[in-house]
Amino acid sequence: MTKYPGSIVSPRRVSGVRYKRPFMKPSNNPSSEQRVLRVGIAGYGVVGKRRRHFIDLHPRLKTVAVCDRVFSGTSEVDGVVAYTNAQDLLKEDLDILFVCLTNDVAADVTIAGLERGLHVFCEKPPGRDLTDVARVIACERKHPGQKLKYGFNHRYHESVVDALRIVHSGELGDVINMRGIYGKSRFISFGKDSDWRVERAVAGGGILLDQGIHLLDLIRLFGGEFEEVHSIVTNDFWRHDVEDNAYALMRSDRGVVASVHSTATQWRHRFSLEITLSKGAIVLSGILSGSKSYGAETMTVVFAAEDDGGDPREQKTSYKVDPSWANEIAEFSDTILNDGTVANGSSKDALRTMQLVYRIYCADPVWLARWNLNDKVQID
Repeated sequence: MTKYPGSIVSPRRVSGVRYKRPFMKPSNNPSSEQRVLRVGIAGYGVVGKRRRHFIDLHPRLKTVAVCDRVFSGTSEVDGVVAYTNAQDLLKEDLDILFVCLTNDVAADVTIAGLERGLHVFCEKPPGRDLTDVARVIACERKHPGQKLKYGFNHRYHESVVDALRIVHSGELGDVINMRGIYGKSRFISFGKDSDWRVERAVAGGGILLDQGIHLLDLIRLFGGEFEEVHSIVTNDFWRHDVEDNAYALMRSDRGVVASVHSTATQWRHRFSLEITLSKGAIVLSGILSGSKSYGAETMTVVFAAEDDGGDPREQKTSYKVDPSWANEIAEFSDTILNDGTVANGSSKDALRTMQLVYRIYCADPVWLARWNLNDKVQID
């Protein structure tokens, strides 16, 4: 990596490579003042198991029970109590519920957890549609003592954290526009009976709702709320009853213009977010993921100058480890233990990002009419 005087990227790296922040190992003998919170996980597939790994690394959290519909006649899985459904799981003595279920039941189980008096962490998306989200928020308001957080995990990738810090510093000026692409080569199945992502009745939507929602969350994070939306949404290639491509051109309340392409026909998996500012640019490329198929995670900072002749100096940072899962869980546990406010992935974030998903759906008149969609929501 080329280094420049006055680098605006923090020096927490060796030879341009960023390393994971230290993470405490769990104490074997926690004091009475440091009670370990008991966690149940509803949905014990790929994501549920990954969540458990990082939950159990945390010194104040411990997984005590899980459930999944694939369990049959088993009372224990991976050393913890196992159930076939969330109703039985919720009879356990729990403090926190992690919801890693299909979109059609995620909202219902989240509501059940809140009504049971639990803090709840639910994976994205928060449901199939805006009505699901509205039902959860109405329940949340009745249980103000419970913490509810949604898994918008990309906010915790260090490239994103660094980019947001640079934008907030004002050193590169104001955001002018953004271009984002997030795509994979198909609706990838993660195991037995996991093709629900292409079934509208279960998933509610396709690639935009499943994967593109991460990109929209980041675009909101950097650019504000996008009310003006133009789009084309199609399912012309894979021919499922959910979209395999969504193209959008949008303008925010801050005047930021963003173009987005969410796709299931990206033959080489790709994540890219370009942020153009008045004094430079930030390019996020690649994302460290479980599949390791999105390429190296990097951030390139571009420093514009009047005399650069269109070839400005750049600073590139590479990220070799992914602390996002651990940091996301640590933030949630801190919020619970310190009675704080959910700063990232709140129900408000979930609602606004889902509203943007549905604005994109409804901005295409053909897609709107085909599925009789609605981008309005009322919370009781």
